[in-house]
Amino acid sequence: QVQLVESGGGLVQTGNSLRLSCVFSGNAFRRYSLAWFRQAPGKGREFVAAIRYNSYTYYSDSVKGRFGISRDNAKDTVYLQMDSLEPEDSAVYFCAASQTVILSAIRSANAYANWGQGTQVTVSS
Repeated sequence: QVQLVESGGGLVQTGNSLRLSCVFSGNAFRRYSLAWFRQAPGKGREFVAAIRYNSYTYYSDSVKGRFGISRDNAKDTVYLQMDSLEPEDSAVYFCAASQTVILSAIRSANAYANWGQGTQVTVSS
């Protein structure tokens, strides 16, 4: 059974940075693809970034160049480094994991069976 626990959210000003962490509990972390999604009030869950088991990374156009996803297989942890934050980045950020997601579906929330509880990120203008 996989459990994901996010941390690192908070309130920051525009232009500042945050680093989110997601600790994975379960077996075979290195076989999983991990992703970050976010959900703002009244909106659907939006893909942010993903990192596959082979460490290839993928980003949404809205965060490319500002956010970086990475994984530490020794710590069973995935990170999301968020720089140059904007008010539009305010949302609850969720970590997701899948052992079976295919490349064509890596940006789809439906492709991930395991989810964390989310961490709030608020960027003030």
